[in-house]
Amino acid sequence: MKKAIKIPPAGPAKAAKQADSLRRCEHALELLLTQRGDPSAEIERVLAEDPQCVLGHCLRAALVVRRDDAAARSNLAASVLAIEAACPDINDPARHHAEAARAWLDGAPALAVERYGAILIDRPCDILALAVAHALDFRLGRRRMLRDRIAQVLPHWGAGMPGYASVLAMYAFGLEENGQYRRAERTARRALAFDPRHAGAIHVVSHVMEMEGRAREGLAFLAATEPGWADTGFFVHLAWHRALFYLDANNPEAALVTYDTQIAKPGASDISALAYASALLWRLQLRNLEVSGRWRRLADQWEMQTVTGARPFYLVHAMMAFAAAGRTGAAARLRETLPRIQNDLSSSPAEDELVLPFCEALLAFARSDHAACVEWLVRVRHIAHHCGGSLAQCDLIHLTITEAALRARRTRLARALVAERTAQKPTSRLNRLLEQRVGMIVPANA
Repeated sequence: MKKAIKIPPAGPAKAAKQADSLRRCEHALELLLTQRGDPSAEIERVLAEDPQCVLGHCLRAALVVRRDDAAARSNLAASVLAIEAACPDINDPARHHAEAARAWLDGAPALAVERYGAILIDRPCDILALAVAHALDFRLGRRRMLRDRIAQVLPHWGAGMPGYASVLAMYAFGLEENGQYRRAERTARRALAFDPRHAGAIHVVSHVMEMEGRAREGLAFLAATEPGWADTGFFVHLAWHRALFYLDANNPEAALVTYDTQIAKPGASDISALAYASALLWRLQLRNLEVSGRWRRLADQWEMQTVTGARPFYLVHAMMAFAAAGRTGAAARLRETLPRIQNDLSSSPAEDELVLPFCEALLAFARSDHAACVEWLVRVRHIAHHCGGSLAQCDLIHLTITEAALRARRTRLARALVAERTAQKPTSRLNRLLEQRVGMIVPANA
């Protein structure tokens, strides 16, 4: 990115200032790619001292779009205008970044990812555009492009280039989300050979082990690599993976300890952290653990959130907390917003189609109407992999319908669902427990 941006000639003082800004922007870019530290704070400091730093404005725009940070829209708009003023040539690479960011600002993320993708066709080593496009592909449920967009540029990258480990980590995640687990793990471990503390690569290996049912190995891997991810933006997410490994190993008590010590954060305002908390507590509730007090505290945090404009993925996780905590008023208010998000441009059509039935299923499960929960989820389980998160996150839908079928004594359906899980993870102790439960239920009906 930095080599593509044109820096006009300047006197010695101005040149020194530009060089310092460039150095700090490079540092912020590294923080963005590795999720170490706070790249946004670094960029704001750069722009406070050098308001005309074009790379700084490109980075700020990328951070806002990548994080889907609606609260920072005014900063993004200011940066887009600053880039346009500083770069009147419409062919200037920075202008292309501004045009892509403006599309997101105008409520068109699909156009934004198209424009960031066009940047990469012309400049495949623009890692800033690559990182934003990768995030947008994930958010829009474009799993093939998670892999294929990185594959398009990979031949232009080499081991000696800054950011190469991050490119490999992005490619590994795309491979994993497309079910190519062996290649994904090899690619992620190659990234770790270049940067042993790369949390993104650690994250991919954890995903592979989760999807393959390698719970004991996953726990050991996360313990061994924790110094590399403990102080990064991946901390809560990888702690969530640790809890999933405990659940798959049939140790829900250890998963609950992980929730209490590493995931639940009093006063947390990060909506993604609240979603991880909801997703884990729901899994623990499916295992009949007593978590009602935790649900109440989490529902308090969700009620403090402004969910207007939030993606369906987050609304579903808010509904989990409201349903489980018995917050009927909050659940009803959230329920009223759901029809308005249908065909929301910020999400995929399948995610929009899924959100209302899934929320109804959650409410039914919470009131112990397990038969109704099954009926709601049977309608949409074919698109469950479009939940708006990773395949591991979307598995919550399968877990919920399986548990509801067991409790509703839908024997044949429960047997089929458990067989499906066992075929994917034959070594899972959780799946073996579910098999035992299927054999013990007295059928109510088919």
